[in-house]
Order: sequence, then structure tokens, then C-alpha cells
Amino acid sequence: NYSMFSVYGQSADNDGSKIVAGHAYVSKDAQTDSSTTDTGVESEVEGVEQEDLPSQPPPPEDTFSCYTKCMCDVSVLTAEEQAEQRRLVEEAEEQYQDAIKMINSTNRRSQKKELYDRLLKVAEMGHAKAMEKVAYAMLFGDYLPQSIPQAKEIFEKLALEGSPKAQTALGFLYAAGLGVNSSQAKALVYYTFGALGGNLVAHMILGYRYWGGVGVPQSCESALTHYRLVANHVASDVSLTGGSAVQRIRLLDEVENPGSSSGMLEEDLIQYYQFLAEKGDVQAQVGLGQLHLHGGRGVEQNHQRAYEYFNQAANAGNTHAMAFLGKMYSEGSEYVPQNNDTALHYFKKAADLGNPVGQSGLGMAYLYGRGVPVNNDLALKYFQKAAEQGWVDGQLQLGTMYYNGIGVKRDYKQALKFFNLASQAGHILAFYNLAQMHATGTGVMRSCHTAVELFKNVCERGRWSERLMAAYGSFKEGDMDSALVQYLLLAEQGYEVAQSNVAFILDQSESIFNENESYPRALLHWTRAAAQGYTVARIKLGDYHFYGYGTGVDYETAVIHYRLASEQQHSAQAMFNLGYMHEKGLGIKQDIHLAKRFYDMAAEASPDAQVPVFLALCKLGLIYAQQYLQDLNLKELLSQVDLDQLLGPEWDLYLMTVIALLLGTVIAYRQRQHQAVPRAPPAPPRPPAQPEQPAGEPEEQ
Repeated sequence: NYSMFSVYGQSADNDGSKIVAGHAYVSKDAQTDSSTTDTGVESEVEGVEQEDLPSQPPPPEDTFSCYTKCMCDVSVLTAEEQAEQRRLVEEAEEQYQDAIKMINSTNRRSQKKELYDRLLKVAEMGHAKAMEKVAYAMLFGDYLPQSIPQAKEIFEKLALEGSPKAQTALGFLYAAGLGVNSSQAKALVYYTFGALGGNLVAHMILGYRYWGGVGVPQSCESALTHYRLVANHVASDVSLTGGSAVQRIRLLDEVENPGSSSGMLEEDLIQYYQFLAEKGDVQAQVGLGQLHLHGGRGVEQNHQRAYEYFNQAANAGNTHAMAFLGKMYSEGSEYVPQNNDTALHYFKKAADLGNPVGQSGLGMAYLYGRGVPVNNDLALKYFQKAAEQGWVDGQLQLGTMYYNGIGVKRDYKQALKFFNLASQAGHILAFYNLAQMHATGTGVMRSCHTAVELFKNVCERGRWSERLMAAYGSFKEGDMDSALVQYLLLAEQGYEVAQSNVAFILDQSESIFNENESYPRALLHWTRAAAQGYTVARIKLGDYHFYGYGTGVDYETAVIHYRLASEQQHSAQAMFNLGYMHEKGLGIKQDIHLAKRFYDMAAEASPDAQVPVFLALCKLGLIYAQQYLQDLNLKELLSQVDLDQLLGPEWDLYLMTVIALLLGTVIAYRQRQHQAVPRAPPAPPRPPAQPEQPAGEPEEQ
């Protein structure tokens, strides 16, 4: 638990080194009714308050919150009026719960739009949670027309009442300059109030700001405390639900490389897999089962469909499907009831056939006594078998046993080894446990920087990351304003992919901002994305300073960015640009030899650079020949020849174009000549030189 004053995430029991094993069983009594709990992406991105950090104390029975229509003085109300007021409040709450229940039970967009219209009416009755939902829907354009001014008005009313979600939203509006003049000072104040109220998104934003020194002095320790608090929540949620897949799609990569895979599965490809599964293809059944179990790649999480596919494959004898059925029964869900005996049956069946998922499941059963007596030795045995086959859950649980000394002697080095192995497969709890070890110096030298990066990774796998796909969906539908606002909030939370996507949209000058604001804002987000190691963002910074987009022309700074991208990320584009700047002497001393060296390096770094490099080297050869001839007896004659004056300042571009055309002409001519050559008719079969050999004897070749 966290005390009211634990703004920076200090645990009440001071156990900062606690790790999470994952996939803990929750009894039916402890499971909450999800039908009236807002579980959609619309709720997650608004931020979650800690349950023991109420946004405000509960009002006394004779006091009512007044927001829009109820601007009244309760003290002067009669008993009948107070009773009527109480009835209206109860009616609004009932309507809100009904609307949320129906929103969670449907995936149809048209139906959700109707339900949000109902929520809007509830919000007009002064219901605080409905007002929060409606305001965020208006901010993002989710199921309601996008209206930032209206959203801002509602947020301001709610913020005065102490709503952490509204305070965080106002902080975002001031940080991004949406509907208000940008003010980082006001943004910081609102974010701080939101964090004081327990809003996890506000904590995540503050963690990123302290980590990167955005509007505040850079402080690793402050970033650590904010990120750790959020990571505790995410890890706890993952240990119960298994987490969800996060798709990080870069808009720039998709536009510039349409053939590249974004990680999304096309609808026709999914239908093809479904066709194979219906025809009895076991691999397709298992693959679709896993997609629906975890969600991702454009497929929504659906435990019912996952169960059906796994059941079909298990009946066909697939051990992987058996093990995943055991996993579903072990963890339980709304569709598959938790049942230890059934889970154990499937785990044992799969494990006996050597399946690592089944072995790991049996290990969990013996470790926690699920359907069998607790037996740490057997748990260790099965986890080792699963880990030897590279199964990530087996590696994670082995690390947990060595960390806590369960069934083995406590060994932090072994724990670190297995957590590292599990993290290489992307297991979120492995990242969390490694972060705890680095944060506390347990088994390793304490490293705040490493701990923050690991905790940040965990935080970015929280359920609010689903907003990435919602923003991408808006972009694909052509709703740039909605996509931009969604990506802007995620960029504030520190998502590098969101920062680069914001910059890309602004770069296209298709945004809600004025045209003269687009480039400076894009420059800001390219800078933040580059600081997190994105190579293309670093090159973009060089381009912006080279051409003077959003800033003055500064060749020296452009060279710095290109050099960083070349040396740190081995970018062929950056090497080519450095070659050009050495050739021209832009921001750096002119040096033909260094220019050739960088051109050659670019060609070696990427096959795609070979044609541009060839053209650049042809041009460079001409320049070198000119300089060489100037050093001979023709010096006096050639000294009078200035190519810039003779052919213009961009003569090199004309030359490269001519060379490219000549090259294309030669290639086309060779292809036509090759096609024009008549092919010789096939030779008639030769008569056998000797009698045919008896059947069964191989023919001599």
C-alpha cells in the first residue's frame, strides 16, 4: 500500500526489492465484476488512480457535487429538495453504470457512438466520472465529435473539484499548447497535482520529464521513484492478466517503405489462417489461439475464440494447444472458469510429451500448490526442463526461485542470469525484476540509470499503450487531428514511437496547429525521439538544421547530428550526407578524399545506397579530374573555367541526372538487345546410342 504522502512511490513496508513471479491465481471471491468496471482503452489512457489514494474524500450524505446544472447551495435546500437531489444523483449513477456495462460488452463502433451520446446526457446531469469520460472522448474524437475547447471547459470544472484525471489532462493541454497558450510551468503544476491524486499517467509523465530533463532539472532518482510506482501497478496487473501485446508502428517507416512489415496482419491474411484452421490445420489453430489469447497484430483479445482454437488443436494431439488450455484454466477468465484440476490435467498431458509450456505449468502447480501439494523440488525440476528448451516462463520462475531461495540456495547471480534470459524474449516481469535488482543493488552494482530504463520499459507496456493502436487506427482512417492528439499524449508519457509519429504528422503540415508552428513543434519531437536513440530522428535533426526547418540554417549543427547517426547507429544515409558536406565544404572543411571515404562507407553500410553512391562518385571523379588538370600545364587555361559560373551553382545535380539517364538508357538498351536475340529452337532428341537398360538399373548420365 501507499500512504497519502507517498507521491514518489515509497512503499509503506519499505520493501523496495520485491520482485514479481507472475500469473498469480486470484480466487473467485477476490475477482471483481468487470462488467461495470471501465476496462476499455478510453479508460486506460485517462490514467488510473490508486485505490487507496482517493481523488477526494467522500462527501457527507447531505452534500452533493455540483458541476454544470446543479449550481446550488445545499444549505438552503429543504428536506424534500435534498431528497429529490439525492434521487437525481442515484439515477445518474445508475445510468452511468448501465452505459459503461454496455460499452464494455460491445466492439461495434456505431453502438459505442450511441452509448457515448447517453454518457453525454449523464455528464450533463453532473456525474463526475461521466464528465471525465465525455471530456476525454471530445479531446481524442472517440465516438464523439472532437472538440478541444469543450473538453478543456469540462476539465477545468472537474479540476476545481480535485479530479486527478482532469488535472493531468489540463497539464497535457498546457504542455502541448492545445486550446491554450503553451506553458510548461502550468503543465508541471497540473501534472504534480494529478500525481498527488494518484494518477498513474501523471506519474509516468513526471518520470519521463525528470529522466530527460524536460521542463525540470534532470534527476535520475526522481525519475526512478515515479517510474517505479507506475511499474509496480503494471507488474501487478500483468501478474494477474498476463498483459497485452504492444504494437509500435512507425508512420514514417510505413509510408517510406510500404512493403515493410509493420507487425500488423492484413485482414485477408487472417481470413486465410482462419480458412486453414477450419480445414483442420493444427499450426493455424494454435497460431490463431495465441493471437486471440494475448491480442495484438491487429487482432483483439478474445478468450472465447482462443479457447475454441486451442481445443480443436488439442483434440488433434497438439501438445502446445494442450499446454495453453492448461494455462487458460489455471489463470481463469470471464469465459474460461478457473479450475486447478482441469489445468493440471492439460499441463501433465503436455509435459509428459516434453512440451515446455506444460512443464512450466506443472512447475507453477507444484510451486503454489494448485491442485497438488506444494513441492519445491518438483517445481524446480519442471522449471529447469522448460528453461532448457528456452521457454520464457520457465526462465522467469527459475530466476524467482534463486532470488528468493525457494527449493535452492539463494543465489542472486543465478537469478540475474535467468531474468536476463527471460528479458531477451521480452517478458515484462523479467524487466521489472531486473529493474528492482538494479534499483536496490541486489546482486549487481546499483545503477539508477539502468533501473530507470528498465522501469520505463515496464511502464510503457501498461494498458494505456493500447492507445497506440487507437491512434494508428485514426491515422489510417485519415483523421489526422485525432491521431495527432492521441500521439501527443503518448509522446508526453515518453513513448519514443509516439514522439516520432507526432513529428512525422507535423512534418506533413497536416495538423490542428498553424503552419508556422508545425516545423518548430516537429523539431521538438524529433529531438526527443533522437535522444531515445531513434536513428531516423537524428538524421531528421540534421536535415532540419541543414535546410532551416523550424530553426535557422546551421550547417555545423547538421554535421554534428549526421556524425552522431553515423558513428553511433551506422546510418548509411548519415554517411552519405557527411560525404556530401565534405565534398561541398558545408559546415566542415572541404575534403574530396574524406567525401569519397564517407560515400564508400555508405555503400558498404547499405545496398540501397550503392546507386546514389555510384552517381556521387562519378561526380566526385569529375571534380577530382578538374583539380588534377589544374595542377598540370593547363593550369592557366583551366583556372579561367569556373563550373559554378559556367553551368550554374547546381551543376553537380544536373550532372548526376545526366549520368543516371545514361545509365538507365544503357540498361534498357541491353535488355532490349537481349530480348531481340532469337533463341535457338530446342534440339531434337538424340536417338539412343545403345539399347535401353533393364528397369531398376540407373541410366548413365
